[in-house]
Amino acid sequence: MFSTFFKSKKWAIWAYGGLFVIIVSLIFQTRLNVAINDWYKDFYDIMQNVQNHSVDEFWEQIYRFLLIAMPYVIIATLTTFFASHWVFRWREAMTFGYLGKWRECEHDIEGSSQRMQEDVYRFAKITETLGLQVLKAIMILIAFIPVLWGLSSGVDLPYLKDIPGSLVWVALAVSIGGLVVSWFVGIKLPKLEYNIQKSEAAFRKELVYAEDDKINYASNESVIALFSGLRFNFYRLFLHYGYFNIWLISFSQFMVIVPFIIMGGGLFTGVITLGILIQVSNAFDQVRSSFSVFIDNWTTITELRSIHKRLDEFEKNIKFN
Repeated sequence: MFSTFFKSKKWAIWAYGGLFVIIVSLIFQTRLNVAINDWYKDFYDIMQNVQNHSVDEFWEQIYRFLLIAMPYVIIATLTTFFASHWVFRWREAMTFGYLGKWRECEHDIEGSSQRMQEDVYRFAKITETLGLQVLKAIMILIAFIPVLWGLSSGVDLPYLKDIPGSLVWVALAVSIGGLVVSWFVGIKLPKLEYNIQKSEAAFRKELVYAEDDKINYASNESVIALFSGLRFNFYRLFLHYGYFNIWLISFSQFMVIVPFIIMGGGLFTGVITLGILIQVSNAFDQVRSSFSVFIDNWTTITELRSIHKRLDEFEKNIKFN
């Protein structure tokens, strides 16, 4: 899965040069994110005390926001475009690496065509999406932890106000706690996703054979049996995702109000301004989301784990090195 791209001289420029370009672009996006967070404080402080500011200052802040936001949009769009090309090269390297070994394999391997076509595509696509988010999360943590640490001086709650960088520690604690709970609540999901992929492969194989021989394949009995197995696996997956989503959505909604619970009292006592409160809310969300990148993408990770398992089995069967 990795050696055909990252250990190949043919793909070395794309593999490492492309990764470098993506990382640099994410660094620029993170810097712009920090600038937007600073803008929140100035803008909302003006909105809180409109009697002490002019409308010209309001429009100056709007113009300042556009100067930050528009470059961010352009860089983010170009990064996504380039990353799509980069990951397609990875898919190409994997596909032709598998094909060479598969042609030399004498015994039949269950779902070979699906694994080389669909599973490789899905692996590459999910890796692109998840990889970008993980890299971005790392950049955001590096940039925003010092910001959130400094903003922790405005905490006015008992006990927390005596802890240096309390907002950072709260974000870390709730993220680790959420990850642990998510692991146990969703522990059955990867196996269920794997079973569905096997059922889908068997059903697809029967239909493909029937395209050339409708007499011996895709009879009512065989199709009903295969689809019944597919239905059973999907219904089990829906059930388990049901209670997992209850937890995940509840966790996400609760995290919205956490920074306001911690900092809100300081707004009424005059310790902080509205601008600082909004700035803390944004910075806390950035840090908490980065710590929780695996929680927020648990469904995607579950799918990736099942695909990785199938491709790993395929590599072992074709003795891929």
